[in-house]
Amino acid sequence: MRKRQLAQMRAHQKPGAAEMFDSIDTELKARLDCRIKAMEDRIGAAISFDDLRAKTTGVLHSIPGIGPVASTMLVAQMHEPGTVTGEQAAALVGLAPVVHNSGTLPGKRTIAGDRRALRHVMFQAASVAAHHNLTMKTFADRLRKAGKPHKLIITAGARKRVNLAHALCKSRQKWTPSTA
Repeated sequence: MRKRQLAQMRAHQKPGAAEMFDSIDTELKARLDCRIKAMEDRIGAAISFDDLRAKTTGVLHSIPGIGPVASTMLVAQMHEPGTVTGEQAAALVGLAPVVHNSGTLPGKRTIAGDRRALRHVMFQAASVAAHHNLTMKTFADRLRKAGKPHKLIITAGARKRVNLAHALCKSRQKWTPSTA
């Protein structure tokens, strides 16, 4: 809602747009910001209330490219970190390739899974890591030079982040440059 509101505010700022919307837009944005802050506070309180979730969030925060949103989504939607294999973790998030042997393109591999919102958050984390993390940037550049499409590069980076997060949650250790 906030994203839509910001787009509408930008549209109203164009020449010829009605100025009567300015106060409505500003008030609605402030109200949405207040609600978002209240939700973030409740989520933070829920995580800090449970020691295991708080420790898991701390481990996840230590991984470059996984910020507060991605770590919260992983803790909230993936109750299995550290209890399943890395392949199962990637499949749960919807980042594992699935071969389709029927339909119009038999043998074609695609990604799919129930936790679509988590997959999209991990795509964002992988995109950020591919630009700001030297290890992930090198990995993405290597795939790009090999001629791989952008979606495959981001999916591979996201899967790498999930596997790393899973391994660190399993060992209960924070990320260090040698664990990448």
